[in-house]
Parts: sequence; structure tokens; C-alpha cells
Amino acid sequence: MKVISTNLGKPTTFEWNGKNEQTGIFKYPVTDSLFLGKSVVQNDSVIDRKHHAGEHKACYLFSSNQYEYWKEKYPNLDWNWGMFGENLTISDFDESEIRIGDIFKIGDSLVQVSQPREPCYKLGIRFKNQLILKQFIEHAYSGTYVRILKEGNVKVDDKLELVEQSTNSLTVKQSFEIILARKKDPKILQLAVENMSLPQYKRDRLKKYL
Repeated sequence: MKVISTNLGKPTTFEWNGKNEQTGIFKYPVTDSLFLGKSVVQNDSVIDRKHHAGEHKACYLFSSNQYEYWKEKYPNLDWNWGMFGENLTISDFDESEIRIGDIFKIGDSLVQVSQPREPCYKLGIRFKNQLILKQFIEHAYSGTYVRILKEGNVKVDDKLELVEQSTNSLTVKQSFEIILARKKDPKILQLAVENMSLPQYKRDRLKKYL
């Protein structure tokens, strides 16, 4: 796995339910390295601090391998890296293998996989179609947020080196599915609740289903 693209966004205004809103989901490739800070990627645009950035969502990673799947569904979009609002586009990143809690070295930084990305209507704004929310959930390859254990610069071609694999086998894909599933698999549910790297508020919500 390595970094294919580093992406940043600027505030973009759009109309939603008759009101003007802003979003930082419109991210595009940049030539400079990114500095991964403890709560946010330096120089990135984060409008909704309640749902983005912070300790558990400091940086968003998405797999370049998923792009062909989505290009077939949305061939008329102006495609570029960063389409999903990710800061780092990563080659060969597989959510069905990467575990919540895995620790990776990327460039000068050290990051820990913290939680999957749950889509909201702003992804629909980027794709000009709110149907993508349902499609994104069904496809279940969500990318992942990471917490920053060591701040540092990351650039294109930097490798993701696994430093420590989580002893809890919950994968990013499984966590995404268990969070959003109406009928929750008890075994996966138990894994999620016991995974200390999944944010506490996520585990508290899932405990109600045990």
C-alpha cells in the first residue's frame, strides 16, 4: 500500500433545502506533502467540526482500487483523486483486511485506524446524486478515518507500513456493516463493543443491541 494522491479542499457553497450551506468534501490533488496534525490535516477545509476532524477523524483514507467501480456507475462526472473527500488516496487498501486499531507508519507520521466513514448527504452533493448514499452503504467499502499517534508529513509514494496489528479482528468493513445494519450479527457486534480503538461513543451505541 502506498499514497497515490494527497488531497485538500476549500470551502464550497451549495444550496440544500432552500438554504446556502458549505462543505469541505470537494477535495483535489495537491503537489505538496500533507501535515497530519492531531485533530486535522493542516490547510484542509473542515466546515462541520461536529462530524469531521478531531481525535478520531483527524484524516480520511480511501482506496484507489475502488475508483473503477464508482466510475462505471458515474461515468459523466469529472473524475480526479479526492472524489470521496479523502485526504489520502491509498493503493491496495482493503477494508475487508485492515483492522480497527491497526497502526501504520506513513511518511513521518504514525496513525491508527479508528472508524469507517459513514456517508452523509454531502457525498451526494459531490456526486450530484443522493442515490449514492444507499449505493455506498450497500457496497460497504467505506475508507477509514485515522487518529494521529505521531504528527508528521506525508507525501505521494509514501508507503503504509504496518507497525502493529490489532489483536481484535474487527475489520473496517465489518465495523461499517455492523454500525449501519438493521439486523446486527451478535458475534461481530461483540467484537465491535470490545474493540478499544473504536471510539467510545460508537461502542456505547452498539452496546444497546447486545
